[in-house]
Amino acid sequence: MTQSYTAVMPTYGRLDVAFTEGNGVWLTDTEGKQYLDAISGIAVCNLGHVHPAVTKAISEQAGKLIHTSNIYQIPLQNQLAEQLTELSDMEQAFFCNSGAEANEAAIKIARKYGHSKGIDKPVIIVMDGSFHGRTMATLTATGNPKVHAGFEPLVSGFVRVPYNDLDALRMAIGHWPEAVAVMLEPVQGEGGVKIPDADYLAAVRNLCTQRKLLMMLDEVQTGIGRTGKWFAFQHCEGVVPDVMMLAKGLGNGVPIGACLVSGPAVGVLQAGNHGSTFGGNPLCCSAALAVLDTIKKDKLLDHVTTLSSQMSDAFKLALSNQPGVKSIRAMGFMFGIELMMPCAELVQKALEKGILINVTADKVVRLLPPLVINTDEANQIVNLVSELVLDFLASQAVESVA
Repeated sequence: MTQSYTAVMPTYGRLDVAFTEGNGVWLTDTEGKQYLDAISGIAVCNLGHVHPAVTKAISEQAGKLIHTSNIYQIPLQNQLAEQLTELSDMEQAFFCNSGAEANEAAIKIARKYGHSKGIDKPVIIVMDGSFHGRTMATLTATGNPKVHAGFEPLVSGFVRVPYNDLDALRMAIGHWPEAVAVMLEPVQGEGGVKIPDADYLAAVRNLCTQRKLLMMLDEVQTGIGRTGKWFAFQHCEGVVPDVMMLAKGLGNGVPIGACLVSGPAVGVLQAGNHGSTFGGNPLCCSAALAVLDTIKKDKLLDHVTTLSSQMSDAFKLALSNQPGVKSIRAMGFMFGIELMMPCAELVQKALEKGILINVTADKVVRLLPPLVINTDEANQIVNLVSELVLDFLASQAVESVA
């Protein structure tokens, strides 16, 4: 198919395909061809497409009530907040519509927290290689110059340090007495599935506690079971953030984000300080509650942990000794295969073979399969992606010789 989107702003580099139906981990295009979805709408459809529990929840709620203003009580919102805080050991939740909005809420919390301490120009320490969104504040927080280009002047009040570098973080905290928070991803997804050292998050937590800074974790991509835990920080014993941001997998495709707080971040925002017209309406909360219930009932966290290990071993067996493969990284159902050279063309080649993948940070094949894939589908992903990478490396070798 070839479709011209002349009435739509060209803000996306769209592939020449459109999907009309989904079922589990499969998508069907306008020509009837099926594709194995190994990116879940970029970590959104954790339960796959058209999951019956989510479909039922949305349908039933749409027949009752879709939206009321947040100036009224919304019982489903309270139920969702209670479940999320119980699962995370946090205390309160604010609901919005996206990850960028959740991160905006976190930035406002950090600034208001700073002002409450008498700091006129609060500073938030952020990380190189990060991605937090495309609003003005969140793109400033993002550690990627390509995202900044053309949108200067950026928002003031952010200081950047290398990810997974505790010495650099200590130096920044010491250099900036106006620092009020450290904002980071427990695994950098857009940055190339970068997994920090095992003790990194715990050390960041300790630093923040000692210096009375807010530890703010962007779990937009890593949360809701993606890493084999409800939240990625739960892989680190004793770590609970002061602020945590969620979206993507929370609604399985229905737009919903959340900003959770605990400890010193509780009570920072009061009535009139922040809001969202659509945030936490009955429809999106019903979908999110169905997602949480399904993950619990179907024991998907254990499933992800077991299958992730098998897939990681299989990828390493097929690719780790190949010239041109730099590293293979995995945490739960976040896989990153880093090559020695740019490989964006693999996205189109994968599409032709009937599998949806993603390339990020120029050289990293990123896979974010639905949490519900079975062993056969997992094997298909490993085999198809390994074949694609091997063929690509062979073609690169031929071109270099020529």
